[in-house]
Amino acid sequence: MLNLDRLRTLSAIARHGSVSAAAEGLHVTTSAVSQQMAKLERETGQQLLAKNGRGIRLTDAGRLLADHAARILSQVELAQAELEAHRGQPVGELRMSAFPTAARGLFPSALAALRAEHPQLRPRLREMEPDDSVRGVVRGDVDLAVVLDWYNRPLSLPEGLAKAPLLDDPSDVAMPSDHPLAGREFVELEEFAGDEWISWPQAGFCHDWLIFTLRSKGVEPRIAHLAEEHHTQLALIAAGLGVAVAPRLGRGPVPDGVSVVPVRHPMRRHVYAIWRADADRRPSIRAAVAALRRAGERVEAGMEGVVGRSGSGVGVGVGGEG
Repeated sequence: MLNLDRLRTLSAIARHGSVSAAAEGLHVTTSAVSQQMAKLERETGQQLLAKNGRGIRLTDAGRLLADHAARILSQVELAQAELEAHRGQPVGELRMSAFPTAARGLFPSALAALRAEHPQLRPRLREMEPDDSVRGVVRGDVDLAVVLDWYNRPLSLPEGLAKAPLLDDPSDVAMPSDHPLAGREFVELEEFAGDEWISWPQAGFCHDWLIFTLRSKGVEPRIAHLAEEHHTQLALIAAGLGVAVAPRLGRGPVPDGVSVVPVRHPMRRHVYAIWRADADRRPSIRAAVAALRRAGERVEAGMEGVVGRSGSGVGVGVGGEG
């Protein structure tokens, strides 16, 4: 009999290309991966891995079994979804992930609602950036993820994933209160061509979006500082060290010395839930999406017409990138 955990390990190696990357994706040690593969080779009587320089490669037998493993694991996922659907109630563990501001702004009320409405469901939340969440859902490490993209920069999703919109998150420009544009009703990004910017960490989805958007407006970005958390960005702005894009979902109270002004042509982040399409019938997925949508509706209602200036703001949490 082929062991599902060992097939899952082999499938992870095939996807990631190395034992260490597979271990990271499965949240286990490299030793555990090696032990699982040694047992699987004994069970099959075949060599599945071979050395390739400093790394490894799948043998012909390894590739053959990895292809079967992917189909088997997909069928297991489908069977679990149909069994849960047959029972008709959200039950068991539901592994979820979200980028930091969504984890803080959406999940507390959504998780509380799930606990009250479905006591047999055990939702588990982990903060992850959007790209990591997408990979987690594809690998099967995460059942449902909340991710984002920008109005002018969609996030690429692999085939086999389903998604549901949760809310649109407007973004403004935060600047020192003594900035020449601080008293305006609206601003244009082009008006900040001479300013230094505070951005998210390099190579992150939101940092790349900022560079792309400013250049599309004819502004060559002058990035002075990088900070992952929005409240750190706002503290730097309060000290007069630059300007930044300030999404409302992650804002929290705006500190003294900071003004936040809407952009005339609104910049919006689209926030949505994603999950594997073969798990679409799971009542737990449907219950979680419904709870997150209700949380999103409440957040959107609180955002309407609210722009934080010098100590006021949208009280929906302060988090990291996104």
